[in-house]
Formats: sequence, C-alpha cells, structure tokens
Amino acid sequence: MTHPTLLVIAHGSRDPRHAATVHALTERVRATRPGLRVETAYLEFNAPSVPRVLERLAAEGADEIVALPLLLTRAFHAKADIPSVLREARARLPRLSIRQADVLGPSPLLNATLGRRLREAGIRPGDLPRTGLVLASAGSTDPEAIAVIAEIARELRHTGWCAVRPAFASASLPTTEEAVRALRADGVRRVAVAPYVIAPGRLPDRIAAGAEAAGADVLADVLGPAPELARLLLDRYDEARVTDRASLSA
Repeated sequence: MTHPTLLVIAHGSRDPRHAATVHALTERVRATRPGLRVETAYLEFNAPSVPRVLERLAAEGADEIVALPLLLTRAFHAKADIPSVLREARARLPRLSIRQADVLGPSPLLNATLGRRLREAGIRPGDLPRTGLVLASAGSTDPEAIAVIAEIARELRHTGWCAVRPAFASASLPTTEEAVRALRADGVRRVAVAPYVIAPGRLPDRIAAGAEAAGADVLADVLGPAPELARLLLDRYDEARVTDRASLSA
C-alpha cells in the first residue's frame, strides 16, 4: 500500500534564506524516512504555490495528500488561509483526498530544538541558573497563538533558567528589545535570546536587531533544519494518517 504524499506548506518569504531553509528541512525529512514522497509548497512569495503542486500531484496519479502547515502555532494562516486553499483544491480536484495535519507546536521536540540552538550559541547547562531567556516568536494578533507562546515560556522557566520572558517580532508586545531590558531591570546579568521561528527572514532579523540593541549576551540561531524538527514533521504526518483512519472506521 502506498503512503500518502506529505505536502509541507510554508508561508514563504522574499528572503532567499527562507526557501533554502525549508528545502534543507524537507531534505532531512526525506532522509529520515526514505520512500516517503515529500513535496513543498508556499502560500506566497515563493514558488511553487499550493494549488500548482496539488494539480501536479493529481495529474501524476496521486490520490492521498497530508498537507502539513510549517507553522508553530494555530494562528490565522493555520485557521483560515491554508484551509481555504485546501477547500478550493478539493472542489477542483475531487479525486484527490487531502487532509490537513496539525501545526507543529507546542511540542517537546520544538523545545529540544531550541535547546540545541542555544547550546550551539554557547549556553551550557551550568549557565541556566544565572541566565535569563527571551523566547522570541514572530508574533500574532491571534490570542490563542499568543497564549501558546506564553505557556511555553512558563514551561521553560521550570527547566533551570533564572527567568524566561516571551517576546514578539510583530503584532504583539513586548518586543525582543523590551524583554531583554525588562530582564536586566529585574537584575538578570546574563540574557540569551532564542528565536522561536523556523527559517530566516524579515521577522527573525527584527528579533536579532532587538537582541543586539538591548545588548543580549547570547543570540541563538533559528530552529532551521534540525533533526528534532524533521522528526516532528513526521510525527504530525503520522498523527494525521492515524486520525484519518480512525474517522473512516468510526
């Protein structure tokens, strides 16, 4: 029996580093599970678009697709944009079964990826009790997405950091610069900034600029094509398949 195709749907960016990072991540997914067909599509700015990829897959004889949003929270793109695009595709391509997988976060594998990037930036386990952490996400106007970031920050506080504050690159406050300065005001002498974003682009650059402006001691890299993140994509793919089978047998 053939497995459904995994279609990774990224937002897209005018910054070429974004698509390069998405490509590296999907290559790691392929290497992690040989034999699984993995395709990539973008909502905007980059090609190929989601409709074009689905049309090509249908023309090539594919019959089942698991569409996986490359998103960390259930904000507007996951709740509205992607479902709308997929609904239109189902109407045009009725022989193609398309199931939308859940977003990536929250997940222990994302926290593990954050830890990896912080270690690569120079943070050691013994540093945590005297280091404050700024968890810097892209930001959203969606209260559910903001609440998720705040909850992740609270969870990270219990892993040994002396303090953890969320920050946002857009749409919400505090900014990265404000969060770093707030930790300093609370007496935290060493501050690390961890971008809770998948790929480089305008908003991650804004996070980095805020960290520099406030004098953060450590700036980790974006999550990128980490092995933990590739495993998480496959977990979400598998969960969607199991849910689909369960609904069919109910």
